[in-house]
Amino acid sequence: MSDSLFSLENRDIWIIGGAGYLGSSVVNALELMQARVLCADLGAKASEAGFGPLTSTVSLDASDTLALEAFVSNQTAARGVPHGLVVMTYSSTAKTFDDLSAADFDQASHGNLTATFTLARAIGNAMASRGSGSIVLFSSMYGSVSPDPRLYEAPMNPNPVEYGVGKAGIQQLARYLAVHYGPRGVRCNAISPGPFPNPAVQATQPAFIDRLAQKVPLGRVGQSSEIAGAVVFLLSDAASFITGQNLAVDGGWTIW
Repeated sequence: MSDSLFSLENRDIWIIGGAGYLGSSVVNALELMQARVLCADLGAKASEAGFGPLTSTVSLDASDTLALEAFVSNQTAARGVPHGLVVMTYSSTAKTFDDLSAADFDQASHGNLTATFTLARAIGNAMASRGSGSIVLFSSMYGSVSPDPRLYEAPMNPNPVEYGVGKAGIQQLARYLAVHYGPRGVRCNAISPGPFPNPAVQATQPAFIDRLAQKVPLGRVGQSSEIAGAVVFLLSDAASFITGQNLAVDGGWTIW
């Protein structure tokens, strides 16, 4: 196999929600693969992330669907249709199951599903008109299995229901988009990471991290750099016959 199969040189990749713990590693990996990257995130998060010269940053609230449509229109006019789209945004209330209101659930579902649908359709249509493209959506291990409440001893709270419901929907959205756009040369896949606790949780909650690790066949939690290879693969020509799949990057969490 040639190294060029994995090369993203001179390809334009948009990553939405790319300034967080996992997103930053993805952006850095895309730069290493010589992609031109557009990183969008809330407020000044993207501009303050300190990315390299191949990355442009923009502020974007992905839950604002009108802003999303304007964002796609403006950026395609300035940069052209991207070769790849990575959507890493999510919405969650962090409320307990009994404290969650119907309005809370609707708001989270809007941020998780409606926003992703709006963005993926707008860019997917543009890719389809060109005849090529790769879309990578981010689900979660909790889009496939339920959280084990025994892992979440105080002060940790169980992963909220609206998060998992939204991430399960992302997997189905990826399958639907793969079927819808496949005849026009656009692939769509999902990635389900986990567990990838952020550095603050790792530093302050060692007992929780140990409980997570005991549930992983590899015996440890993931590190942020370990998600990036899966994204590069699905965006690259090495994955040219892969679409509609959910790739679990979870140390084996969901196999038992």
